[in-house]
Parts: sequence; C-alpha cells; structure tokens
Amino acid sequence: MSATRRPAAASRPPATHPGPAGSAYAPVGVVDMDLTRPDEFRRPGGPGPIRPTAPVLALVRLRGRPLGLVTATGEEGAAPEDLWRFAADTARQRFLLPRTGSPARAPVLAPPSMSVIIATHNRPRMLRECLNSLLRVDYPHFEVIVVDNAPADDAAERLVRDAYGSRIRYVREPAAGLAHAHNRGLAAARGEIAAFTDDDTLVDPGWLTAIADGFAREPGVGCVTGLIVPAELETAAQAALEHHGGFAKGYAPRAWSLRNPPEDPLFPFTAGRFGSGTNMAFRMSALRALGGFDPATGTGTPAHGGDDLLAFFRILTAGHTLAYQPDAIVWHRHRRTQDALDAQAFGYGAGLGAYLTGALMNEPRMIPALLRRLPRGVRYALARTHRAAEADATRTRRLARLELRGLLYGPVGYLRSRRRNHTGSAGA
Repeated sequence: MSATRRPAAASRPPATHPGPAGSAYAPVGVVDMDLTRPDEFRRPGGPGPIRPTAPVLALVRLRGRPLGLVTATGEEGAAPEDLWRFAADTARQRFLLPRTGSPARAPVLAPPSMSVIIATHNRPRMLRECLNSLLRVDYPHFEVIVVDNAPADDAAERLVRDAYGSRIRYVREPAAGLAHAHNRGLAAARGEIAAFTDDDTLVDPGWLTAIADGFAREPGVGCVTGLIVPAELETAAQAALEHHGGFAKGYAPRAWSLRNPPEDPLFPFTAGRFGSGTNMAFRMSALRALGGFDPATGTGTPAHGGDDLLAFFRILTAGHTLAYQPDAIVWHRHRRTQDALDAQAFGYGAGLGAYLTGALMNEPRMIPALLRRLPRGVRYALARTHRAAEADATRTRRLARLELRGLLYGPVGYLRSRRRNHTGSAGA
C-alpha cells in the first residue's frame, strides 16, 4: 500500500450524509468490486475498470455473489488501489469470509425463457441507460418489452425504434398507472417468466441468470425478488433515502410460503419485506392465473403504489413460494431532489395502505387473519416513526412522518382509484 493515509470504511454511505437543511453534501461514488479481481472497480451495471476518487460506496462481491456494502473514504488524491485494498480487507473481516473465494454457482440445466417488462413515463434519457444495461445481460433466452405509459409525446417510441430496432419491443398503454402498464406488458409477453424493473434502474449482467436460479431453488416458486442497491449518491436527497433504509433486503437468500410460515406475527401481510417492484419476477402462469396486477394500484394512480406488494401477497395466498435472491442485482437511481424524495416517501406509505385495502378486497378470506394482526401492525408502524423521530437526521424524521401520512391516506387512494377505473373518469 502507498504512503497515503489508509481510508476509513463503513457499511453505510460516508459521514458526508446530509445534516440540517442547507448544509453541504459531498457526493459519494458508487462502485462495484469483486474480491477475485484485485484493484478493479466497475460502474454500477456497466463495464470497467474505472478509477474512482474517494469517498466511494462499494458493493463487494465474491465470485459475483454480493456480500454487502462497504464505504471507503480518504484524503483527496488517495489512489484507487488503496481504496480497493482497504475496502477488500474490511469486507473480509466484516463478512467473515476466506480470501480464497467461494464455490461457483451451479448452472440451471434448462433456463426458462424470460420477458423483461419495463414501464416508462416521459423519461427517455433514463430509459436509454436502463436498456443499454439490459443489452449487456448474459442470458440465453429473453426479450425486452418497453411499455410507454400515458406518454406526453413520442420520445420513448422514437428512442426504441431508432436506437434499438428489433432488439426491443415497444407497446403503448394509454391508461395511466403502473399496474395498467405491467398488465399491458404481460399481454404482449411470450416468456415463461415475466421479470420487471423500472426505467430508473441499471441491471446487473447476471440479473436474469440469478432470477432463474431463484425459480430453480425449490418446487412451487411463483415469484422471485432481488437485491436493490443505489446506483448513485450524487445529492443529499439520494443519501437521505439510503440512510432511511433504501431498498435493500439483505444479502442472504430467503423463501416464504404459507406451508412453512416464518416466525413473524404479521406474516403474510408484511409484503414490503419480500422485495420491491423495481426488481421482481413471476412465473407467467401463476401471475396470469391471478389476473395480473390490480389496476387500482401503482404509481400514476390515486393509490400511488402497492401493485407489487399486492402481487406478492396474492402469490403467497395462492399457495406459491416467494423467494428472495440477492444475486439478482438491480442498481436504482434514487430521486435527486428533496421534493421528489418527499413525494416518494408519501407514495411508499400510501402504497402500503392501498395494498392492505386491496388485499382484503381481493382476498376477503384473509380478513380474520389481518384483524388478529392489526393491533401489532399499528404498534409496529408507530414505533418505527417514533424511532425515526428520535434519530439525529432531520430528513429521516421527515421521511418517516410522510410515510405514516401516506399509510393513513392509502385506503382512500385505493378506493378512489377503483372508482376511477369503474367509471372511466379522469378525475379522482
């Protein structure tokens, strides 16, 4: 190691995270690294190598498998090799893994065909970057379908036609709402598995292979979700979301089913623990048997969200297994401004409330189970908000309050959305 001071390390974004409103924020570079590739950093979802400057937040892997996030900070001008070595040493100590590697993943003998469905709405620049990452995916049988949801112009259509030609399929869905868009994609899909991500993501080259592994893990898997990590931490709002909890659900594979329920008194209503719609895949036959996604849910509707959570819940109550596969990695570009982040936090809470309402309307037989769990669920939500209120981060407290307000609004939003769908009215 060179004579420069050893960088500091942590498992969260560096101490340059936002403090009180108006304070300075130092951007953090997000990078990808593998312990079997000394001194090499790569861009999220992209090629390498690159030579970042400190501070960096690195997704550390061992032979492709993600181990966790490690932060390395140092003096200005610290060599990338120093950052890499310190991050690697810290990861080896923290994650208690040997330096020599881990067993290679056994290939799926007959990988299923996949349809990747991406809903987009007036974000052609982000869409282009997402599609470019998808074309780097290493998987034998997949198609990509872009669903243009209630677009203001033909920018996305021209992008797909002019830049990608026959490599990407384009369809338009005039009814606003993420569930409407996803159902339109399902109608056009030809694969055995429907994999969903958003236009503000970058996918890992091994994303679809890891999803196939998740479906092959055990019989009866109807849905696979994956790891979501930040693609950038360029603004204070992006760092605030990551400190608030981000999207990550851990680095260990898990599976849930009603046949072998976990020791969770709120299961299966805690659908937010299973994953997110930014990185989810369904066995096509299972999802179509449920009628697809509930069109009263999703971003772009009065419900603001909940389409993914409701689909997870209904897959479980239909008797399928839901598997979490951390090797299936998607990099998410968090909202860059505080206003957008506030709207997102409210939307998360509203989506949760809409999901619970939709769960009872779609699966009324589950009402007694929810009523038994409801008091503890309310206590859990209030305790989470109270913990956030005691935290030092002003933005974290604000996001928690917005989520709780959204949660209380969610049932109203869901019912408004259902009424709009039934009447065909543009108002809500």
